[in-house]
Amino acid sequence: MSHLFFDSETKKHKSFEMAGARPHYNPDRPGQVEHIFLDLTLDIPGQSFGGTCQIRLNPVRSGIKTLVLDAVDLQIEGVKVGRAKQPFDYDGEQLQIHLKQPTRAGKVFTVAISYAVHQPQRGLYFVQADEHYPDKPTQVWTQGEDEDSRFWFPCFDYPGQLATSEIRVRVPKAYMAISNGELIETEVDGKQKIYHWLQREVHPTYLMTLAVGQFAEIIDEWQGKPVTYYVEKGREDQAKLTMGKTPRMIEFFSEYYGYPYAYPKYAQVCVDDFIFGGMENTSTTLLTDRCLLDERAAIDNRAAESLVAHELAHQWFGDLVVIKHWSHAWIKEGMASYSEVMWTNHEYGAEDAAYYRLREARNYFNEDSTRYRRPVVTHVYREAIELYDRHLYEKGACIYHMIRAELGDELFWRAIHTFVQDNAHQTVETIDLLRAIEKATGRNLLFLFDQYVYRGGHPEYKLGYSWDADHQMAKVTVTQTQVDPKDKNSAKELFDLNLPIAFGYDRGKQPVEFQTFTVRVHEQEQSFYFGLPEKPLFISFDQGNHYLKQVSLEYPMPELKAQLKQDPDPLSRIYATQSLAKKGGLEVVKSLGEALTTDGFWGVRVEVAKQLAQIKLDQVLPALKPGLKDQDARVRRAVVEAMATFKTDESYKAIKPLAEKGDPSYYVEASALRAVGAIAASTLTTKPKETKVIKLFKSVLKGRAGWNEVVRSGAIGALSQMKTSTAALDLILAYSEAGTPQPLRLAAIRALGSISTGQSPEQLQRILDRLSVLVGESFFLTQVSVSASLGQMETPNAIALLKTLANQTPDGRVRRMAEESIKKVQARVKSNQALSTLQEEVQQLQQANQELKSRLADLEAKSKPSEA
Repeated sequence: MSHLFFDSETKKHKSFEMAGARPHYNPDRPGQVEHIFLDLTLDIPGQSFGGTCQIRLNPVRSGIKTLVLDAVDLQIEGVKVGRAKQPFDYDGEQLQIHLKQPTRAGKVFTVAISYAVHQPQRGLYFVQADEHYPDKPTQVWTQGEDEDSRFWFPCFDYPGQLATSEIRVRVPKAYMAISNGELIETEVDGKQKIYHWLQREVHPTYLMTLAVGQFAEIIDEWQGKPVTYYVEKGREDQAKLTMGKTPRMIEFFSEYYGYPYAYPKYAQVCVDDFIFGGMENTSTTLLTDRCLLDERAAIDNRAAESLVAHELAHQWFGDLVVIKHWSHAWIKEGMASYSEVMWTNHEYGAEDAAYYRLREARNYFNEDSTRYRRPVVTHVYREAIELYDRHLYEKGACIYHMIRAELGDELFWRAIHTFVQDNAHQTVETIDLLRAIEKATGRNLLFLFDQYVYRGGHPEYKLGYSWDADHQMAKVTVTQTQVDPKDKNSAKELFDLNLPIAFGYDRGKQPVEFQTFTVRVHEQEQSFYFGLPEKPLFISFDQGNHYLKQVSLEYPMPELKAQLKQDPDPLSRIYATQSLAKKGGLEVVKSLGEALTTDGFWGVRVEVAKQLAQIKLDQVLPALKPGLKDQDARVRRAVVEAMATFKTDESYKAIKPLAEKGDPSYYVEASALRAVGAIAASTLTTKPKETKVIKLFKSVLKGRAGWNEVVRSGAIGALSQMKTSTAALDLILAYSEAGTPQPLRLAAIRALGSISTGQSPEQLQRILDRLSVLVGESFFLTQVSVSASLGQMETPNAIALLKTLANQTPDGRVRRMAEESIKKVQARVKSNQALSTLQEEVQQLQQANQELKSRLADLEAKSKPSEA
């Protein structure tokens, strides 16, 4: 069977599987790992460490003579079982231990491996001050997911092995060492301190962690268990602002998952230079210190709170219930992402939760349409880390919500409780979730999993509606537009779902009254007829919008306007907004302008602003302007971004005061700066005007340093849009230098690609020269930014740099990003070459045409009779 069966490249969607992808399976299991004990000494100045790794193994069968462990770039000094040395072979990636005494089934033994590591590339990271960043704190931290634990200790590095663990680590006395489980002992030994941590609950190797630094410790609690926040000293207030809701979250998830928090403590450690947002190590989550909010950032930043909720949810889904293979990672990542929705609903209400879910769906839709389409569960890949994408997280969250919609709240939570309770401290696959649902509810949801989990894609519906007044009959036509009617094979892309269609009536009561019908939508095009007591105000397809789909409402104007005004579901109002904007015209501008100031939910007002920007009429700007005074910063930001699409003096004058004087929100201020840059790039035609705008951005870059460099990064983004300006490029290059605060520097690196497309060949070479140096930097986020920057360029020279990055990076995600960027650049270069060829052909045709006209004129002149 072809491994591309579910994943072949189509006319509409690219394949997930890149060259070198192959099926992956867990290795044969020599036995059950019962316990892992690391006894280590850190040499922080030397960026090295060493010690022993003891693995207690209960053999599954007799006669095993060789154990094969994952161990990458370690210095293996010796192997023992008891006191007996064991022969071994080591190739830099796997350690083969040749047992002098073959295993006996059920006879437990411990293998002890002495080893050392110098300047590890992955797994364990040293953070220290240097000449460019003298104020950087000294820290050491680990990151195991997906298969990086093998870079800092020898292990069976796959999630199917669960064991208890123990870490004893020696560090300088001024430092604190935090790990999984309980701190069972501390000991001072001269200038060093020994921390001894024990994790009594089983977990996989990728969830073992160590974090070392001079941290401030803030202690909270939940039902007598310590809930602790560790941050750099001086940031205690930010820690409380960012993580202070954790005890309430633990209570919330304990109740909703039907299983009390299982570990003796919950620690969150905020570390510098962390390569991800967060990592849910068992009982000890590591977070990027960029999540720490100040008061101004907290105005409109809920991302940090969602990050805290996401990683905490993993303590149940991922840590308590562990995936058996990476291909089933959606079980944990989908639920952790859906838990962000759940917490949003609990803390901020149903409308916020619905909008959060819509944005998750959109993230997935974007990846599906622009990057690739894949089944959520697949074991065919190059590296497991490639699976950690929008399909896994956001689509996974939407799948959990659809399960909830199918079952209803009571049965959904009964199924979740069953799944967690039956599989606590065990490994699971997707089939185990299906079995728990059936056990708890009697429902077989394989039909849903077949359509959304085991194959790629989602339904795309076009909805039509008409009313027959003579017969009091509503007609609703549903077309699945993801299916090509000319392609016989595309029938497999049809979705088969039972969906509610509701008709809304205004009978003088609030809220609107509904009459609801459930219909089976399973064909490429279907028409449904409904006898109704009176003409409805509007139609709500998939009432509640619980199913993952894309919709286009081709309803008459009155029904769309009524839906925008009166449908209680914010997502339905948003869909109506989109459909109205497609119709355009002054009537739509008036209707949307009214919604911008009157709709009670900020998310709808944001979407109204976005859709107004799609209507290119002079009357749109006056309709948008009131939104600049909206009390919600998120709406003000959307309005600024919408106004920026109108490259006029009027939009420039409206936004410029925000750029100059600022806004209570960092994000609104940054958006205003980017907007000024975009408009200026389009409307400023004289050097003095350009100089004036550049002067504004220079002043921002010099004087508005703040939380995570959001505002100054906005100025960099503004400069990147002034694509023909050498002065703008000079500033961006200056801020891409080492020594620039890291978030600002990363923004500048990304901006180099954006500004490159309008620069002269000489200036383009300056950009390439800088990026050629940056390609050699090892920091993960720098590599990601370099890849993104090069991927925006339109020169073949960018391809060579991307190939260098892909070949030398140790990170699978960066490698994939670089390879995808290569394809983007190649497509642009090819397109430009084709355009150049077309332009040459047009010029040749124009020249030939001119020659023909000249010859014709000559012939006409010669044919005229000469005058006497």
